[in-house]
Amino acid sequence: MAATASFDNSVGLWHGANGEPVWLEAHEAAVKAVTFVGERYIASAGDDQQIILWDREARAPLYHLKGHTGPILSLVASPDGSLLASASWDKRIGIWDVASGELVRWLTGHTGLVNDAAFDGAGALFSASYDGSVREWRVRDGVITRTLVRHGFGVNRIILNAEKGWLAYGALDGGTRAVSLADGAVLADLTLDRRPVLAMAMRPDGREIAVGDGEGHIMAVDTERWSISRDFRAAKRGPIWALAYVDGGAAIMAGGIEDQAYVFPLDDLGAQPRMGEAPRAFHTDPSKVGNGERQFLRKCSVCHSLTPDGGRKAGPTLYGLFGRKAGTVDGYTYSDALNGLALVWNEDTVDKLFDLGPDHYTPGSKMPMQQIAKPADRADLIAFLKRETAAE
Repeated sequence: MAATASFDNSVGLWHGANGEPVWLEAHEAAVKAVTFVGERYIASAGDDQQIILWDREARAPLYHLKGHTGPILSLVASPDGSLLASASWDKRIGIWDVASGELVRWLTGHTGLVNDAAFDGAGALFSASYDGSVREWRVRDGVITRTLVRHGFGVNRIILNAEKGWLAYGALDGGTRAVSLADGAVLADLTLDRRPVLAMAMRPDGREIAVGDGEGHIMAVDTERWSISRDFRAAKRGPIWALAYVDGGAAIMAGGIEDQAYVFPLDDLGAQPRMGEAPRAFHTDPSKVGNGERQFLRKCSVCHSLTPDGGRKAGPTLYGLFGRKAGTVDGYTYSDALNGLALVWNEDTVDKLFDLGPDHYTPGSKMPMQQIAKPADRADLIAFLKRETAAE
């Protein structure tokens, strides 16, 4: 079984390479992290600042773990499955009791956004932050015991092998290094001229790690020799956001800007299609379309469709937008901020939405912060939307 987290607010569960997915739908914003917890649970989290602990068999939420005040970028379970750690952009790590769903404690001390965490299995947890550090914490009382890494740029991902005594990390500037847990000494500098590092994974036997970057490459590293064993362009367009070894380590699963994950058999990489071969709508050459469509592709197309069914998107369909009361598309789960809001979408309200930005015009809604500064650009977008969303 594989689990995927997506910008469409959903978690997908996949049985085998060609199985149809089961969708877990309860998040109110983009899902950024998902992990299996023991044999019974799945945990997911993201931009709605909550963790959902799902019963794996019932495919239903068991607990909603709330308390973070920023997006959650990473979830990791302790080796025995009793604890869950959440790394968040509110600069904190939450430690949660899996059996009860209760918060055990907050780990506070990072001065930047926290991106990742890893348990060592012996009562400690390591965390990575935009403040450029990797810190070690004593889980039982939340004390910072040391700063293992001080990097000049934010650290995005970490991989820990406590048994072998090393930690590997990937950073915003493309820095990829392995350090000794004993004293923090650099064991290997694997940095290539590609940035940022966005994803890391370790093979089940610990003898290889995979590193994904913002330019679509996957680098595999032999951890016995600390040498690059494979390096390939996995995506023609866009970044590698997520990685996991599958099939006992014989293949790597990767996720990026496409609507599906890819599996790359490591013994036959040359024969595999790359991710992102087909351009997405937001890749359209701006010189090929009018200004109104250009604004839609840049600002709206990732989250919204123009068709009646809406597709699997983070936002509701814009079909029939003008004259519609906000928060009323059937089948879409709106935030509390939009439910019951006395707002009707028309030329004036759409103009104000992009003039002021959703954070000011519809505060508390799921729509990400963005503005269109030029009145002419807003007018062109409105004209395009009126034409393309008109109900037949």
